[in-house]
Amino acid sequence: MRLFAAVLPPEDVAEELAVAVAGLRKLPGADRLRWTGRPGWHFTLAFYGEVGDDVVPGLSRRLERAARRTGAFELAVRGGGQFGHGRALWAGAEGDLAALRLLADRAEAAGRKAGVEMGEHRRYKAHLTVARSRDAVEVRPYLEALDRFAGSRWTVGELALVRSSLPTSGVPGEQPRYETVARWALGGAG
Repeated sequence: MRLFAAVLPPEDVAEELAVAVAGLRKLPGADRLRWTGRPGWHFTLAFYGEVGDDVVPGLSRRLERAARRTGAFELAVRGGGQFGHGRALWAGAEGDLAALRLLADRAEAAGRKAGVEMGEHRRYKAHLTVARSRDAVEVRPYLEALDRFAGSRWTVGELALVRSSLPTSGVPGEQPRYETVARWALGGAG
């Protein structure tokens, strides 16, 4: 199964972002972007890719340990940016980014220790993807609009293991499906 570790925004925060994204979708050229649906809004901590069923129990134990070792922290969706000259448009984060990075490092280490091929380590950049494009797109108007966005703060209290299933129908605009397969409370083990 295709898995990743993530922080999921609560429903009220997702609703605030949905209002902002609805405004972005009204901007000229928005039809050139593939907009990510709300079920796909998450802060990925570590992407594991295809993981064998035999590896999942060990990965889960290590993620649970990582969650226990990380205290709850404050976070908000704020601002935005792009990767790849407009190929990915994202909302950013503010709050205790050091704690978020630490949780991401621990989630990546959990994968490595469980035997998941993690590839090259990259410095964590907190982002929640709102749109993608196969081609370079001028995203300055979207970035200016996102720069004004500041969502409500919330206390991140759990780490999630999420399964993603890529579209298979070939229908344009079909979104991946996401299923939270496990959640662990942060804190508790010091």
